Amino acid sequence: MRTVVKILSIFILISILTLSVNANSTIGWYCKRTNDHTQPVLDSYLAKIGDNKNLIWVDKKHSSFSDDEKVIYLTFDAGYENGNIEKILDILKEEDVKATFFILDNLIYSNKDLVERMINEGHLIGNHTCKHRDMSRVADIEIFRRELASLEELFKENFGVEMSKFYRPPEGKLSIENLEWAEKLGYKTVMWSFAYADWDNRNQMAPDKAMDKVMSHLHNGEILLLHPTSSTNAKIMKCFIQELKKEGYKFGTVDEIEIS
Repeated sequence: MRTVVKILSIFILISILTLSVNANSTIGWYCKRTNDHTQPVLDSYLAKIGDNKNLIWVDKKHSSFSDDEKVIYLTFDAGYENGNIEKILDILKEEDVKATFFILDNLIYSNKDLVERMINEGHLIGNHTCKHRDMSRVADIEIFRRELASLEELFKENFGVEMSKFYRPPEGKLSIENLEWAEKLGYKTVMWSFAYADWDNRNQMAPDKAMDKVMSHLHNGEILLLHPTSSTNAKIMKCFIQELKKEGYKFGTVDEIEIS
């Protein structure tokens, strides 16, 4: 009897917590991984926002692994340079592949030449905010706006062109309210359908293991989150791109994704 009561208590607690999720509750983005090359399916917690027309996390128009046209979107969250961004840009140029880079203001201040190179070589530049703050905790739309607009203005001031209206929340943290605010500001919010642990430069995955991981979870229409400061990514990028080409993939930027 005590076991039944305990289970019921836990169920009630979970129900209360679920009901307490509201428009400004922090949501940590993630995708359940698949091993059969199918697109991930969001769980019920995320499904309610996954179909939001202002949110992009996978290219649903290319959902079959057997499609004649296979496409993948390489996206990089870039806040600073440690030598590996330049290496990755070299590989992308050599392989004639375009990617999407979500940048912070630090990259413009410290490595303006790299950002200029991204622009000149045809990559799409998106907004990762100025200071990589947890935007889901921002309670005022004006503060939210300034975090994006300040980077826009810095970008325009330094390069003479407008930044694209694609935004990736730092740390993958967002809220329903964030989505609404981003839409009001003219932004599409971009998440991902696959990522792996590549962000800790002190704890990098072995290249062969990383290569196996990204290839085994490959799916058509994939938006792949990568960090260009990763030494492992710099080591595997050329081989990874060449393997994708053998598989018949083309490479797109997120502004090419049609949202239904």
